[in-house]
Amino acid sequence: MATLLILGAGVSGHTAAMHARRMLGKEHEVIVVTPNANWNWIPSNIWVGVGKMPVKKVLFPLEPLYKRKGIKFNQALAVAINPEGGDGHTRPFVTATSTRPGSEGEEIQIEYDFLINCTGPKLNFGATPGLGPDNGYTHSVCTAPHAAATAEELKAAIARCKAGESLRFVVGTGHGTCTCEGAAFEYTFNLEYVLREAGVRDRAEVIYLTNEATLGDFGVGGLTFTQQGFQTTSKLWTESLYRERGVEAVLGAHCSKIEPGVIHYEQLDGSTHEMSYDFAMLLPPFKGADMKAYDAAGEDISAQVFNPAGFLKVDANYAAGAYENWRATDWPKTYQSPLYDNIFAAGIAFAPPHQISQPRTSPNGTVITPSPPRTGMPSGIIAKTVVMTIVDRIKGTGKPAYEAPMTGMGAACVASAGMSFWNGSAASMTMHPVVPDWQTYPKTGRDLKGTSGEIGLAGHWMKNLLHVLFLYKAKGRPFWWIVPE
Repeated sequence: MATLLILGAGVSGHTAAMHARRMLGKEHEVIVVTPNANWNWIPSNIWVGVGKMPVKKVLFPLEPLYKRKGIKFNQALAVAINPEGGDGHTRPFVTATSTRPGSEGEEIQIEYDFLINCTGPKLNFGATPGLGPDNGYTHSVCTAPHAAATAEELKAAIARCKAGESLRFVVGTGHGTCTCEGAAFEYTFNLEYVLREAGVRDRAEVIYLTNEATLGDFGVGGLTFTQQGFQTTSKLWTESLYRERGVEAVLGAHCSKIEPGVIHYEQLDGSTHEMSYDFAMLLPPFKGADMKAYDAAGEDISAQVFNPAGFLKVDANYAAGAYENWRATDWPKTYQSPLYDNIFAAGIAFAPPHQISQPRTSPNGTVITPSPPRTGMPSGIIAKTVVMTIVDRIKGTGKPAYEAPMTGMGAACVASAGMSFWNGSAASMTMHPVVPDWQTYPKTGRDLKGTSGEIGLAGHWMKNLLHVLFLYKAKGRPFWWIVPE
C-alpha cells in the first residue's frame, strides 16, 4: 500500500486529492492535511465582497465529501517536512498541528510515500505596515470571511454617500510585489458597478492603485491579440475601460505604509506620495507556508528545500539571472523537487524561477513588479499532471513524468466587471502560453491564435456558468472529472 499525502486543499490540493482518489485503487491511501474546514471557491469572493453573493454560495465543508470519496481528512496546519524520516520514523513524514475545534494545537505526524505541497499562499499583510483587515486599516477579499466583512463596510460607505457625503474608494495592490492584479481589477469594476446601481456614483471617486507599470499587465506581462482583424494589446483594451467607467489609475505603486485614512506609497520614478481614502480594498503579497524541512539527523535543510519566500523548489532554473537571460526553459515541467523525487508542488506552492512581467525597481531600490500568478486554471492543470505522474509510479508503469510547463500551457480567465444578469459584463481573456515564450513566438511572446480578449454581457454569463460548473466539480458530483480544470 502506498500513501499519497497532500498538504492544502485549495484549488490545486483539492484537485489533486479528487483525481488521486479516482485514479488509485482503494488499497492506496490518499490523505489531505489542511487547516480549513471548508472549501472556498475564491474567484466568487469578489461578488461576496460587494454584497452580490452570500458567503454560503462560495463555501462547502470538506470532511463529508472526503469521507464519501474515501479520502482521509486531517484539519491541521503542516509545519515541518522530514523527507528522510528520523525521530523514530523509517519513512518520510510531515508534522502538523491540529486546527480542529477541541484539539487545537495538538501535534500529529503523518508518514507518506509521495507528497504534494499544495499549501497555497500565506497572506503576507505584514509586509506593509497597516495593511489588512485584522491588524491594519484596509479590507480584503482573499478569504470568504474577509469578503463578507468587506461587503458590510462597503454597505456602510454607500449609506454615507446616500446621506450626502463624497467618498474616495481605493482598490488595488498593497505592496510592490503583489500578485493577483486580475482580482484587484475585478473588484474595482464590481465596486464601480455597485456604486452606479446604488445611485451614488457621482459622490464616489474610484481609484485603482497598482504595482503594474501599465494597465493590462495582470502580472503576465500583458497580452497582444487580434480583435476585428487588427492587433491590439491588453494595455489599450483596459485603458479604454478605465476611461469609460471613470476610474483613475495610479500605476507602478508600492504601498510603504497605511494609516487610518491615508495610504503612503512610492512610484517607479522614486517619488513618494500620500493618498487619503474612505474605503480601501488592497490585496497583500503572498508568501509560502511557514514550513521547515529537516534531514534524518534533524538538521534544518529548509533553505535547500524552499526558496527564501517559503515556496518549494522544483525543476526550474533558479539561476536565470537578468531579464535579458530569461528563457521559456527556465520554467518547471514536472514540479518535482530536485532533492527528493517523491516530493512535488502545485499551484502557488511551487517556487517560480522569476517574474513573468519585466522586473522594475525604483531609484530607491524598491522592487515594484508583479509576482507571477500561479492560480486558477494553471493550478488545477499542474495538480492533475503531478497526480498522474505519482499514480504511474505507484503502479510501477515505468513511464516518464508527465509535463505541464506554463510556457506550453494555455489558460482562460473571465474577470467580472459588474454582476447583473441583464446589465453585467466581464472581460474574457485567453492566452497561450501563460508564460511568454519569446523564442517560439518572437513578435508577441504568445500564439495569436490562442490569445484573445473581449468584454461584454456574454462574459458575465460565462462567469456565472463557471461558478456553477466548478462548484459542481469541486463537490464531486456525478461525472465531475469531465469538467475541465
